[in-house]
Amino acid sequence: MPHALSLYAATTDRTLAFPPLTEPARAHVAIVGGGYTGLSAALHLAEGGVDVALLEAEKLGWGASGRNGGQLHSGQRRDQDWLEAHLGKEDARALWRMAEEAKALVMELIARHGIRCDWRPGLIETVHKQRLVGEEQDYVLKLRRDYHHDAVEWLDREALAARIGTDVYFGGRRDATAGHLDPLKLAQGIARAAAKAGARLHEGTRVTRISGTAATGFEIVTDTGGSSPLGTATLRADMVILAGDGYLSGIDRETETRVMPIDNYILATKPIGAGRPGGLIPNGEAVSDSRFVVYYFRPTADGRLLFGGGETYSRTPPADVAGFVRRHLARVYPQLADVVVDYAWGGAVAITLKRLPFIRRLRPGVYAASGYSGQGVALAPYAGKVLAEAILGDVARLDRFAALPCPPFPGGKLFRQAALVAGMSWYALRDRI
Repeated sequence: MPHALSLYAATTDRTLAFPPLTEPARAHVAIVGGGYTGLSAALHLAEGGVDVALLEAEKLGWGASGRNGGQLHSGQRRDQDWLEAHLGKEDARALWRMAEEAKALVMELIARHGIRCDWRPGLIETVHKQRLVGEEQDYVLKLRRDYHHDAVEWLDREALAARIGTDVYFGGRRDATAGHLDPLKLAQGIARAAAKAGARLHEGTRVTRISGTAATGFEIVTDTGGSSPLGTATLRADMVILAGDGYLSGIDRETETRVMPIDNYILATKPIGAGRPGGLIPNGEAVSDSRFVVYYFRPTADGRLLFGGGETYSRTPPADVAGFVRRHLARVYPQLADVVVDYAWGGAVAITLKRLPFIRRLRPGVYAASGYSGQGVALAPYAGKVLAEAILGDVARLDRFAALPCPPFPGGKLFRQAALVAGMSWYALRDRI
């Protein structure tokens, strides 16, 4: 059972494997989904002495956790100005602190478990329109003054061009505490740690139905191709965590009405010396920009440029993924319009209407965390820890996330796609004018 094709899949440990669930089993907590959220929850629950079993339909890290751009950002998907205006300063400050805790957790997991995931510090958020420069400069001052985040600095257009090798942007905010890594290697590292702590991890085990209540217990029915006559195996549990993000379909209606997958695409060039002296982005930072439909790129450990850009909303990928992304790459780096592309891939990232994460207890015994809207490298491992803390008795952080507004998409599950296409088309147009 392979990983989805990508640069990460081609360069990671292919021997790491966990058996499917093929016989009836029991656990105190069942986790559906083997990405950052589920793996982190499994690790922290197991370390807390909880009997936990995780079920993943494909390979661990198969979804967004193993295919994303690898960027670790500060803050939430919404900036502090937006959060203060919509939630108030107290909640905005609490969310900033939690986002800092999320970044620190990733660093702690890497250090404590010896995860070799090509971590490299430094991330620049660039400005793609001249008229946005003033407010972005003010935002740097705000972060330093009001949030004591002295790791940020403003780069003017000339300094930015020297940093990233293109002059198409008008300035940028460099954050020394953010950075980038190989996301699949991170997922595999957390998986090894969770298994070592005693969590039972099962790949190739697709959940098809969940029934029951906290009072009676839950029955998780899976499609495993196992030894039973129907090719199914059942896991019984006292609690359930839904951690499938953009790949959790047909399992929980409430989650699906509030969290929607969209497909995003990435390419990796041949090695061109990126991230090295004399090459593009010589200091090795990751880069993203101020578009709503964002461009993001970074050098890899072996000197490639990894570039993400372009989304589709129909769940049907472009016939030529490399060509689809190359058009966006050429807008930033015209000199790379004909560069050799060694890898190109896509995958689903889950968003919410407000771009705030959907992390909460849905009903007694059932928890969910998804909808990180592009901030999953930091927020998803943290959400897993937050859910584990809640199950172990500390609900403070879960309550803070659960209070965030996360309304259903207009039209519910049936018609939300049409609304999304209209909305995202408007934002894409706004990015261009």
